[in-house]
Amino acid sequence: MPAPLTYMLIDGHSVIHAWPELLLDHRVATRRHLARTELLRRLRNLQDMSGMQVVVVFDGAKQGTNEERKKDGLQIIYADPGTTADTIIERLVARYAKERPMRVASADGMVRETILSLGAEWISPETLRGLCNSAETNMRARLA
Repeated sequence: MPAPLTYMLIDGHSVIHAWPELLLDHRVATRRHLARTELLRRLRNLQDMSGMQVVVVFDGAKQGTNEERKKDGLQIIYADPGTTADTIIERLVARYAKERPMRVASADGMVRETILSLGAEWISPETLRGLCNSAETNMRARLA
């Protein structure tokens, strides 16, 4: 029987604020979308090369929680104004961590403590960057 699919949950804004190259764009209102686009590009590469299902959660949708997902693509969740990405991530871990392997990337210490107590693995945004770098190196090697 194949191993269960590992889910990687990403606190999108937490990672954007932790990666200096993304934070530069995020701080300029007219370039903010570029930080999100670059993060999603790197996470697509990670998903493609690792076989994990990547779920990115962002704070601050204007109207209600909504979700985007293309077949076999990243799953992107936008929290409604009354809910945070942290809350959505913690709820997902509480519901699914007993059934399947889950990792969470966030710089938030409270999120780390909560998801660890619920049975998920925590990684820092810096560790996530290393995973993305390795995935991109492997991708380039395969294409060469």
